[in-house]
Amino acid sequence: MTWTKKLARRLGADRNPLRRSTDRIEAWLVPVAIAVLLALSPLVTSLAASWVRTDVAAARHAQRSWHHVPAVLLDAVPGPMMAGNGSHSDSWLIWTPARWAADGRTRVGRVPAGAGSWAGSTVQVWLDRAGNVELPPLTAGQVRGRIIAAALVALVGLAVILGCMLVLIRRLLDRRRLAGWETAWLAVGPQWSRRS
Repeated sequence: MTWTKKLARRLGADRNPLRRSTDRIEAWLVPVAIAVLLALSPLVTSLAASWVRTDVAAARHAQRSWHHVPAVLLDAVPGPMMAGNGSHSDSWLIWTPARWAADGRTRVGRVPAGAGSWAGSTVQVWLDRAGNVELPPLTAGQVRGRIIAAALVALVGLAVILGCMLVLIRRLLDRRRLAGWETAWLAVGPQWSRRS
């Protein structure tokens, strides 16, 4: 059997008289779901990326009014000095008690500091207009990471939705198939019982 005949048989296009319409529909479900996934993937990923870019742009607009001041850590920050891959542990920020001066007053509160920092060390703290401590502004790499993560989550969400729709349609087809078999049996069953 050639691959074209195998494919035609798999897709229910082999003109088998025993194949019902529900069988043909079920044969096309997975290829159609894959085609829909491939067709909608660019749209879904671009929408997710656009949403993240809009969110980041709004955050950056708010961050323009921020300023940073030096703060002295009051406690050591738990964690390694280096992250597992050898890069600095600055990406591991832990909120730690610290002291800083803003608006001519000394303030004490929790600030984000890199893991492994020791008590008495100085870190830069970002403050908003109201003097509240904020996380440092996002770097270009963090923005790219958020865009990639949002695109992946959107693709997985699309795949899950299509998968759920596939399962639902198969269940409906199974119900219809069972109802057809029951109807056929009700028509044939009495003839068999009369002959025996």
